[in-house]
Amino acid sequence: MNGIKYLTMIILLFILLTNFSFAQTKADTVAAKDTTAVTKLAKKAGDLIPEAVKESQPKIKWSLSFTKIFWAFIFFLIGYVVIKYLIRLLEALAERRTNLRLTIKGVVPIIRIFGWTFVIYVIIAGIFAPPIETLIAVTASAGIAVGFASQDILKNIFGGILILFDRPFQVGDKIQVGNYYGEVVNIGLRSVRIVTADDSLVSIPNSEIVNQSVSNSNSGEFNCQVVAEFYFPPHIDIGRTKQIAYRAAAVSRYVYLNKPIAIIFKNEIQQGRSLLKMRLKAYVLDIRYEFPFMSDMTEIVIQELLKNNLISAADLAFVSALK
Repeated sequence: MNGIKYLTMIILLFILLTNFSFAQTKADTVAAKDTTAVTKLAKKAGDLIPEAVKESQPKIKWSLSFTKIFWAFIFFLIGYVVIKYLIRLLEALAERRTNLRLTIKGVVPIIRIFGWTFVIYVIIAGIFAPPIETLIAVTASAGIAVGFASQDILKNIFGGILILFDRPFQVGDKIQVGNYYGEVVNIGLRSVRIVTADDSLVSIPNSEIVNQSVSNSNSGEFNCQVVAEFYFPPHIDIGRTKQIAYRAAAVSRYVYLNKPIAIIFKNEIQQGRSLLKMRLKAYVLDIRYEFPFMSDMTEIVIQELLKNNLISAADLAFVSALK
């Protein structure tokens, strides 16, 4: 009985193992079929993706030809000549029309900037005429490259635009920037050029002008205040000196009499000695005669004081030694 029982158990175990192996083989076959189907589907999708990408890419039909480059160069040359001679014509007209000099010269920087902007726009949009996608891509790339490579230049350009719109001064004004004082002869996108009293042409970067104080002597007017300073010994006759100083300013050929003449005395200590400092303030009729007017007033005052024996050559030498 025990032998029959053991034989029956062995037969049942064999049947179970056989069914399990068959089920596993069937499952592996189905899985293999599924894997093969997925592989085929992925391969088919892989073949379709490049074709879809190619179809989705924009079809840009544009090329840079020699003809476009030639006409761009011709238009650039024409723009350069027109802008140059137009500015020369305006400057010559400004010198002839004295009453309109500052107004005309104030328009020159605006014409220069808008003129070159128009030339560049026509060359890019009218002659080269690239597709908008190409233009955006090139502009973005160039903007990043230029932004990193020329930060100082961009600061000066934005400074020049700010000066043109804010207008703290204009061409023809007398300004003081740092240690430089002179007449503004040009406002550009990179720098402002002024002519100093010794006839030196100084270029000041726009970024420096924007970041510091600027003194404007005439603010768009032809006349400006001129100050001549004198040092005298304390025993001088102040009343008669005032009369001589006033007359010296009033009779000068450069004076602008529609504005007042002021004379101010102040006591100062120089090397332990007391001196009288006189400031003679008057307005010049044209800012270009500022320094001749100052020299004219100084010469007349000193000559009249010596002539009237209010001071002596020894007094002048003494005062000069103390200063």
